[in-house]
Amino acid sequence: MLPPRPRPLELRYILFLLLLMPAIIPLLLSAQQLIGKNKQILKSQQTELLTHFVKGFADGLSDSLTQHKEQIRQLGRGLVAAPGFGTLERRLQSDWATAYLSQFVSEKSGEVRTLRVFGRDGKGPATRFEDADATAALDLAFSQALESGEEVIQFTLHGLAPAAAIAVPIPTPDGNDLLVIQALVDLPVRSQSLEVEEMFLIDAEGELLWSAGNDPQIQNALLGSQLVSDFARTPISVSSELELEVGDQTRSVLARVVPVTETGWGVVAHKETSAAFRTVRQMIQAIILSSVLAVLLAFGFAVLASGWFSRPIQRLAVAAGEIAGGNFDRRVSTVGVTKEVVKLAEDFNRMSDYVESYIDRLQKAAEANRELFISTIRAFAAAIDAKDPYTRGHSERVARYSREIARYLGLPKDVQEKVWISAVLHDVGKIGVDDQVLSKMGELTAEEFEKMKQHPVIGADIVEPISALREMLPGIRWHHEAWNGAGYPDGLKGEEIPLMARVIGVADTFDAITTSRPYQQPSPPERAMEIIKQLTGRKFDAKIVTAFLLAWEAGHIRMDPAVADDPGLPSSAPPAPSVAVR
Repeated sequence: MLPPRPRPLELRYILFLLLLMPAIIPLLLSAQQLIGKNKQILKSQQTELLTHFVKGFADGLSDSLTQHKEQIRQLGRGLVAAPGFGTLERRLQSDWATAYLSQFVSEKSGEVRTLRVFGRDGKGPATRFEDADATAALDLAFSQALESGEEVIQFTLHGLAPAAAIAVPIPTPDGNDLLVIQALVDLPVRSQSLEVEEMFLIDAEGELLWSAGNDPQIQNALLGSQLVSDFARTPISVSSELELEVGDQTRSVLARVVPVTETGWGVVAHKETSAAFRTVRQMIQAIILSSVLAVLLAFGFAVLASGWFSRPIQRLAVAAGEIAGGNFDRRVSTVGVTKEVVKLAEDFNRMSDYVESYIDRLQKAAEANRELFISTIRAFAAAIDAKDPYTRGHSERVARYSREIARYLGLPKDVQEKVWISAVLHDVGKIGVDDQVLSKMGELTAEEFEKMKQHPVIGADIVEPISALREMLPGIRWHHEAWNGAGYPDGLKGEEIPLMARVIGVADTFDAITTSRPYQQPSPPERAMEIIKQLTGRKFDAKIVTAFLLAWEAGHIRMDPAVADDPGLPSSAPPAPSVAVR
């Protein structure tokens, strides 16, 4: 005995379980708002920390350079104010001046690397030895200070350490002469801070002066960024989150640029957003974790409820999809969770029974209609061929050859079928041509040929009112057109000739050459193919001929035995026929 079928649950109980969802939505919304608010606060804090560090670094550079300039200025004033030397040249060449400078350098040991004092002629005392880069920077600063009469600061490297060449012009008390006092000073670059991952110094044009980082790819990406180009146009303090293309990766960084007010340089520093906003990420993870724990229980109930309700619906959906795909014998189980679903399954099965029966009747009717349609066309073609005993079976053969050519052209099957039908009917217009012209032995007169040339037009006029055959009209009207434009009835040329007509033209010619006609003896198929090759490019499209030859070589185009055994077919090739296919 079968166990009793479980009683289906009513839909209202399932809906009751789904009412748990309103408890989840407020929780998710509140968590989202909390994440957004805290994320913004923490991001602002990280941006402020980066700003504080970079600004402190830039201010330190500016203050150091300001202090050095003032000390050098005081040194220069003391040098020109000392009495008793007469000319500026004698003053600069004196032992006192050399000792005065050496004492200053000794007092500033560790800050001032080189000190020199030159007159306008570029001569004067100097202390210590500087390298080539430092000498070039000092010489450039001297030239600029002498020319402008203003203080000049040039960036340079002393070994690998950043330094500045400072030049301060000092006029003599009488205003008649000028000396330039110069110093090479170390820039105060403190050790790398944990607040940044890379820091570098740029000039007023945004070009690199010095870098403290070790990632040249990110450095180059930052130098080419909008942040640096904006600073070059307007040297103000700016911070930004940037997406940098580094190699084949996209790196997200938090960057800051701050001007060094004393020089116009800029200090650029950056930190990966993944590191800068690590606290943000940890906060988000904590909120998400707590939210997930709160949601799990409600989610479990929702999964259970949706499973009960969705399984029978899914079965219905799968069955409906299979029926839509043509599997009309598909049915669904009537065991469901709710009474409504059971009733729906039963109605679905009844509907499927009706659809399957109806589709079966439609398919049988469509097949019968198609057979009737094809039989009618064949009977029509046979009636046309019967007008001329020499061309009996011609339309069927041309249709068969045409379909094979279309297949080797790679045309879809439905197009191949249309080509076949068009080829069957291609000579339907011969109904309107006088029998004496059709069966005339020998060549036609010009007047008779003009009448014969009307059969494609007559055929198209006959078929045009039949809506089911309108797609086949091109093959009927234009199968006698030639690739070079010398065909009829409309003198179409090249690609102007529809593909269907070009296919039928080759097949029609092959059958005309290989069968007995009142105006010519039949030729072997090999001779017919040679003639068709010779006419390629003039009468026929080369790709149609290629498809025809491939079909012949593959054995898919063959003459009917009755035609091949025709006693009128000679054993050797006769002279080339006129190929005036009618």
